[in-house]
Amino acid sequence: MPAKGADSRVVLITGVSRYLGGKLAALLAADSSIERIIGVDVVPPRQDVGRTEFVRADIRNPIIAKVIASAHVDTVVHMSVIATPFGAGGRTAMKEINVIGTMQLLAACQKAPSLRKLVVKSTTAVYGSSSRDPALFVEGMEPKAQFRSGYGKDSIEVEGYVRGLGRRRPDVDVTLLRFANLIGPRIDTPLTRYFALPVVPAVFGFDPRVQFVHEDDAIEVLRRAVVENHRGTFNVAGDGVLLLSQAIRRAGRVSVPVPSPAVSLVGSVFRRAGLVDFSPEQVQFLEFGRGVDTTRLREDFGYNARFRTIEAFDDFVTGRGLTRYVDPQRLASAEQIVLSSVERRRVHA
Repeated sequence: MPAKGADSRVVLITGVSRYLGGKLAALLAADSSIERIIGVDVVPPRQDVGRTEFVRADIRNPIIAKVIASAHVDTVVHMSVIATPFGAGGRTAMKEINVIGTMQLLAACQKAPSLRKLVVKSTTAVYGSSSRDPALFVEGMEPKAQFRSGYGKDSIEVEGYVRGLGRRRPDVDVTLLRFANLIGPRIDTPLTRYFALPVVPAVFGFDPRVQFVHEDDAIEVLRRAVVENHRGTFNVAGDGVLLLSQAIRRAGRVSVPVPSPAVSLVGSVFRRAGLVDFSPEQVQFLEFGRGVDTTRLREDFGYNARFRTIEAFDDFVTGRGLTRYVDPQRLASAEQIVLSSVERRRVHA
């Protein structure tokens, strides 16, 4: 096994045509200590990935094993788990890509004698969202509510298969990175599209805590996981949280309360219109929110996120040049005046 901190020689990245995969490939391509980088996806990358060699392949196909074996790949970065059913062609296709694809990839990894490192991009969605959640989830905690389907369930299954490989191949350094919702001036996600809507629906009676990780922090954590040795599972997020109402105000948007039973209907309308691809667990996230503890990221992994949650969100708003329909400062001042008036009336009564 390479010594701690040793650079990888041949790196394979799945999902290289997506934004994060392409950015990571370009960053690693600039590292002269890495001899070869292979990017795998079903479509060619649209962004510049430097000297990365692109291989058009579906990880559900056994051909992935030939690629890993013939190139003597020693590091695999798995970034092909999809969060949105609409973008994948439906829930069935999404599950096949996420679960069956991961199984096929890990089977190839298990047979590869050259493999020394596996880095997997996972998600804090594995913790779920419910009214019984703790203030902050730590890596060893289980979700308080059971998943029936969706991205969270797929990610739990993927992590289970990854841990299984770690047990069968103890010589392989396995790093699981659970990312909070990614945000920034360039990345495109259902949540960035949600906050860009001129009128933002929110679940009536709920004001959940939301936590973000800036795209630049996410890419740097992935890079370090490749070029350094960090065995284990790590939550990746910016410090602090925002209330959903605060985030909507900071984006200068108008919030429209929607009764809980109608939220799924609203999500379906937005999905059919091509505005936001809301999955059921994302709707639940807008009710209960989620926060994670990042102590292990700081102390064991050795990384302090450059952007706190509020800074990451503000950089998203500024970088996208969002038109502020409502001045958040004036709205906050108006709210404070109303609250102070109510409090004075209560004391007087």
